[in-house]
Amino acid sequence: MRYEERAVGAVVGSAVGDALGAPFEFGPEGVFSARFPSPGGGGEMCGGGGWDPGEATDDTQMAVLVAESLLRHGGLDLPDVFARFQRWAAADPKDIGLQTEDVLTNGLPWDRAAAEHFRVNRRAAGNGSLMRATPSAVYFARAGQAATTDAARRIAALTHGDRAAWEGTAVFHELLRRALAGADPLDALPDVVELVHPEHRRRYATVLAADWHPDLATEFNGAVWPCLGSAVWALRSTADFEGALRAAIDLGGDTDTVAAVTGGLAGAYYGPDAIPARWIEPLHVPLPGFGGRVLRPADLTGLAHRLATAVSVRLG
Repeated sequence: MRYEERAVGAVVGSAVGDALGAPFEFGPEGVFSARFPSPGGGGEMCGGGGWDPGEATDDTQMAVLVAESLLRHGGLDLPDVFARFQRWAAADPKDIGLQTEDVLTNGLPWDRAAAEHFRVNRRAAGNGSLMRATPSAVYFARAGQAATTDAARRIAALTHGDRAAWEGTAVFHELLRRALAGADPLDALPDVVELVHPEHRRRYATVLAADWHPDLATEFNGAVWPCLGSAVWALRSTADFEGALRAAIDLGGDTDTVAAVTGGLAGAYYGPDAIPARWIEPLHVPLPGFGGRVLRPADLTGLAHRLATAVSVRLG
């Protein structure tokens, strides 16, 4: 399978996971399979909870904003990414994380807003930087391990002042880099954990261990490390894209984000042809604040190709 195909699988797979999981957010375990007991049965992209069938949430909306900034500027322009986030947040999106909203509206510049939020609140390890990371991981993958993990940390720090969020996003970038190259990302876990800052390495080693199960989580999966650990577990414990997404959503809790992260990894690993067409067809990504634009599957596919074939990768 070509790199570009895996990139499409990652970008579309993440968006599919987001839209598929959104109606079940903050619900209990097992609700998805209780409602749709037979894999392949259809109707799963059902909408609900304020979301239309196939509608992607803030996870994918912010991911697209990162992607379009990277492509527009030929690399990382952090003030531009932050400005796009602010424009989106000001347009009253259906959903926005409380922490992210505070950072984007506190009136501070791009290089101080998240740090000040963390200084005051001491809580900023949510999964909001991880949820939007698939396009940037695709874009920076070919630049190598050091470049992709550095970019991940810097983009994460725009909205999350806690280094735990930076490290989880960096791990995801590197796992996706391995998957895009055709390797099994699970085989890379021991080496990738060593890339984590020592202050946070133990918690990531725990949730990424082969014997870890989401039932062992000590925090809600809205936190960055159990979210990432749950996505890796979903990939490890299943045999195809659909199975991985079902497992992720059945965990309950922050289902759209866990499924978006799972979808990015599983989409890169299994490829776009493994994503059920019935899940792709209704997919759409509104972009509040950007002229009423709505991205469809063809738009996401084109975006993935452009990310995967970008020649200039500037770290800023």
